Amino acid sequence: MKTNKIVLALSAAALLSNMAFADDTTDIAELKKQVAELQANQEALVDETSNAQVGFTTVDTDFSHNGMGAAASKIYISKSPLSIGGYGDMYFASTDKPGKDNVADVYHFVPYIGYKFTDNIILNTEIEFEHGGANPEMVDPEGYAIVEFMYLDFLMHEAFNAQLGHVLVPMGLINLRHEPTLFNTVQKPKTEKYIIPATWHSTGAIAYGNFGETGLSYNAGIIQAIDQNNEDAGKPGQVREGRAGSTGKSAYNRGAFVGRLDYRGVNGLLLGTSLYYGDASQGSVADATSLIYDVHATYEVAGFKAKALYGATNVSNASNIAAVQTDPLNPNGLATTDSLGYYVNLEYDVLATVNTTYKLPIFVQYDYIDPTKNVVDQNGDAVANYDYTDSKGATKTASTNTKEATTTVGINFFPHEQVVLKMDYAMTQIDVDSSKDYNTFTMGLGFIF
Repeated sequence: MKTNKIVLALSAAALLSNMAFADDTTDIAELKKQVAELQANQEALVDETSNAQVGFTTVDTDFSHNGMGAAASKIYISKSPLSIGGYGDMYFASTDKPGKDNVADVYHFVPYIGYKFTDNIILNTEIEFEHGGANPEMVDPEGYAIVEFMYLDFLMHEAFNAQLGHVLVPMGLINLRHEPTLFNTVQKPKTEKYIIPATWHSTGAIAYGNFGETGLSYNAGIIQAIDQNNEDAGKPGQVREGRAGSTGKSAYNRGAFVGRLDYRGVNGLLLGTSLYYGDASQGSVADATSLIYDVHATYEVAGFKAKALYGATNVSNASNIAAVQTDPLNPNGLATTDSLGYYVNLEYDVLATVNTTYKLPIFVQYDYIDPTKNVVDQNGDAVANYDYTDSKGATKTASTNTKEATTTVGINFFPHEQVVLKMDYAMTQIDVDSSKDYNTFTMGLGFIF
């Protein structure tokens, strides 16, 4: 930068010296033009140098590498070997759900750090601080810090590339694209949270690429098997709590296949499907396998966006999982064999026809989940109700029916394409007992950089 200014000063001095000896108006005008051109070139060089500084690559909100969010994709277009980006979001929620407080949550702060060893060998990482980060002095220490992904990406050909390390599992609409500017509700849809389950990351190897000009792209690889032999085996959190993640020395006795196929051959349209298939535990249960799959679609045109996803899970021989359960609240041994969910989201930007850089989308979303559609005991018999002993020693009866449907209406405001303010109102209906229906009003903000 300093050298550029010295060169400019010397060049300008030389030109001014020549101007002093110019004997006509034409020569002076030409010399002034040269000075102006030199100054413009120097300013362009300064801008280019600034852009190339560590971590200062600008987010391209229209760019996505292998289906990921724009901020997570920065390293792939960075002019510097080192790129720093990230995202964050926080919210306030007020609910009339019995026993629940209004809450304020610094939900996520996530730095992305990427490094290019060469143009074809790239390190990409995500470090997530959730609920304010880890603090052992908290009364209810929900916050934590984890490595959400850390992989080496070997870029070989449009048709074949490979990610090795701790990767995002390529399933659903949100798991790869979970930055807060990319979905309009304050909270992720419950179908993606409890059925997919986002955000899902695992250690493994993923191959990916495009099939020429067909509009088809794929992901396929091996990751850690999800461990559905957990204390939530007969409850809605069975699939979600089985994710291996990156914390601790998680068991890797069993692997699983994950695959995805998407079609983008029509402007504004995405059609796709993804699936996971493998053992349902890390070796503690024999002959139990898990199949998780989804079909998804999005369409965008002239300020209008539509998204839809259907997801389901099936566990074969779930009775083998039920047989080894030791949870004191699950003494009979229960395990979920089938789960499903779906959602539809419609959005329209009311400023789409106005000459402005602002966006003001309004939206409605219907989200239905049945995370314990079929529950069995250790004999393989279907279970609708079961008895358990609560913390006070009282015997109670619970239902395995956990169906619920949530209708959400809301609005977003984008004062900048990388910044969003959100507000929504969610109305949840509980299938087993309408007296437990509840409503939640939420305000939030999010950003990417």
